[in-house]
Amino acid sequence: MSSLHDFATWEPLLRLLRGAHTETLAAPGGNVAGSIGRGSWSVPVQQRRPQPGRALLVSDMQEEFDAIERVRNALTEAEAAHITFTVEIEPSGKAVLHLFDPSPAADPGLGNAHPGALLLVEGAVPEPWRRLPEAVPGAGPAPSVDLALLERTLRERIPEAIGATEAEIAAADARLGVALPEEIKVLYRVTRARWADWGDDYEAAERVFGAVGFELGSLDHLSIADKPCRPFRWEHAAKEAAVTGPDAAVQDLVGSPGWIVIGDTGGGDQVAVDLTPGPGGHTGQIIVLDHEQSVGAHLFAESLTALVQDPERDWYSGRRRAELPYVARVNRRSVRSIEAAARPELEALSLGVWDGEPFSLAPVVGLPRLRTLSCYAGTLADPLEIAGLTGLEFLELTPEDWRVLLDAGAVPRGLSAAAIKAYGDRDTRAIVALANEILALWDRPPIPETIVYGDLGAHGRPRDHPGRPGSAPGTPCPAIEPRRTPDHGNAGR
Repeated sequence: MSSLHDFATWEPLLRLLRGAHTETLAAPGGNVAGSIGRGSWSVPVQQRRPQPGRALLVSDMQEEFDAIERVRNALTEAEAAHITFTVEIEPSGKAVLHLFDPSPAADPGLGNAHPGALLLVEGAVPEPWRRLPEAVPGAGPAPSVDLALLERTLRERIPEAIGATEAEIAAADARLGVALPEEIKVLYRVTRARWADWGDDYEAAERVFGAVGFELGSLDHLSIADKPCRPFRWEHAAKEAAVTGPDAAVQDLVGSPGWIVIGDTGGGDQVAVDLTPGPGGHTGQIIVLDHEQSVGAHLFAESLTALVQDPERDWYSGRRRAELPYVARVNRRSVRSIEAAARPELEALSLGVWDGEPFSLAPVVGLPRLRTLSCYAGTLADPLEIAGLTGLEFLELTPEDWRVLLDAGAVPRGLSAAAIKAYGDRDTRAIVALANEILALWDRPPIPETIVYGDLGAHGRPRDHPGRPGSAPGTPCPAIEPRRTPDHGNAGR
């Protein structure tokens, strides 16, 4: 049995939680929940105040860090990425710990112990992540492309640079599966941008970066900015839209087999050469993939020649993600009615905080492109109207609205993913049970639950339990009770 399900692993953390939430735990049904991953955690441990006159130190939180580290070490041992928990602790010290192991059909939640998106169809991705580049007839290099000028300028600025051989350039073409544009070949014939060539001479590297206008990557490390380069969470990505305008220079895509990453802005934003331009762009233009955006890219320069002639130019265009008529957020501060959002182009509809009468979904029934619906608490007049939205691939509802659909057998079966919009004060056990009920409709693996019993003692001292065979007398040996759910097996052990 993995130590991840051993009460002793959790005991230091449970003691901290009992001290921080005494009143909550003493109330009928009172519990405390949290989540822990290998790289982060969200656990409601009370923050200690530093001594007057000094800042908070790591040592002030050492007890919390040590308690969390015990669980993280157990995660590593169990080869698990994360775990969520709910604990009930009686005044006597008796504790019931509910552990929820990862499921391949449920993403971890963000900032709480509730599950994230439920993956109803294995391998399914949101519509923007399925979008492929479209052919643009007549697209070609920009008039500013001047190979001789480009090479001459680069050699004048970085005369000491070591260039790539034709064999090295051909090897890069073969590895990428696409031929590099002539401007990029000229660039790497001047400098192959290997750190090994610069050694510890950072000024030499800066001269190369200054010559081209960005932090140039090595020829050996060129990559394709295809869709996997931008990971996503369903509950966010499903509310995006990828729409290329008729005059757009860059196609509005998550990624493209024609986006070849050649460097970085120095702030985590990828610089790429674009072989699949938009209707208003040019083949071989230089673009930037903003690390804060999941869809689209900014036009940096119409050609590498143009960029090198003006290396101080700014790449940021201020472009924001697509909104109306493709994405609508109906709430008290934005769009004020569903009727105003009901356009044939509408793809994603979110109903947010609202202090008026609940909405009817009748205006959006039959819209040809509507694929996403997300509803805040109390915004739906009749959740059963969702059954008329036959094109939905993602649905996010409160537990109450999901209950209406489940009881009526009206959950849309065309969904690829779903989410439960629940907030931090909702009982994690109930949310997980609801999630498993939804997953069961698609025969997807449930979120496994293991119940562990232990005793912290009335005054913070553990009571002795009968030792397990082969253990030392008095060794705590809490009971372990796996929650039997379909396909549970020995998950997490």
